[in-house]
Amino acid sequence: MLHTPITDPELTRHLAALPEDGREVFVALDATARITAIGATTIINQMQANHGLQPLETYVLGQAYLAAALLTSLVEGNDRIQLSIECGGPIGGIYTEGWANGSVRGYLKNNPIPLTRELTSLDLDELYGPGFLTISKLLEGKKTPFSGQTMLQWGDLAKDLATHFDQSEQTPTHFILSIDFNDKAQVVGAGAFFIQAMPGWKQEDLDRLANCADELPSLGKHIASGRSVKSFVETHFTGVDLRHLDSKDIRFFCPCTKEQYGRYIQHLKESDRADIEENGPFPFEVVCSNCNTAYRWNRDEMKRLLSKVKR
Repeated sequence: MLHTPITDPELTRHLAALPEDGREVFVALDATARITAIGATTIINQMQANHGLQPLETYVLGQAYLAAALLTSLVEGNDRIQLSIECGGPIGGIYTEGWANGSVRGYLKNNPIPLTRELTSLDLDELYGPGFLTISKLLEGKKTPFSGQTMLQWGDLAKDLATHFDQSEQTPTHFILSIDFNDKAQVVGAGAFFIQAMPGWKQEDLDRLANCADELPSLGKHIASGRSVKSFVETHFTGVDLRHLDSKDIRFFCPCTKEQYGRYIQHLKESDRADIEENGPFPFEVVCSNCNTAYRWNRDEMKRLLSKVKR
């Protein structure tokens, strides 16, 4: 993966002044609820730069990146978790993937999102349209993923995630996804958290946490001001026996390489390889959909690559 430079000097100075992106995990209410929170402003800005997104597309895909970064807390070791949406609206679909180590990647199916009229709010219901949300866990050593799928009901990713966990995993949850833009439509603060029921949970206690979450000030603005996501949780969730468990770095990362795509080209059908070697076009380009990195081969490089294929 190659990172597209973030070139705006004012924005780069702002990002450098913020706490590093990271994930914080807490338990509350005598360990019957877990609160996972992330700060991810640099991740969202790097995602925007790599994929060449406008503000609307940044908001839509950014919410999915925040959700994927939260969900990485549900896997461990070399396990992965995927969040995907298939929908009939202008968004078309979203695919994101996260690793237990905190890496996230993914893409928006339609970039730019084709709009028939100007939006008057950030209500994305009509942009999603009818569709399905799928969460899959890919566990190391297992041949098939463990997947759950639910129908989109809200056109609001935070609410649809909560519905998914309630229906598919019978686990009450509450999600907050927060992205703060400045007057230049730049992302200056991004963060998220979710509250998850643990063994021994009581409905009235979870309702109390969820109601508290809904009344909180903007997490994105809190982060934009230079404060940490950890301080946000510790400041606003008081009187609930809050205990901090773990911290982890998170990042926008894709494991793709030019060598990986070169091997893919080498395994194409002989007729396809011959056509590429003869007609190109050159430089021959392959783009990774997950991070939008372009890998290129000139004619001589391609000839050397294909000469290694056993005939």
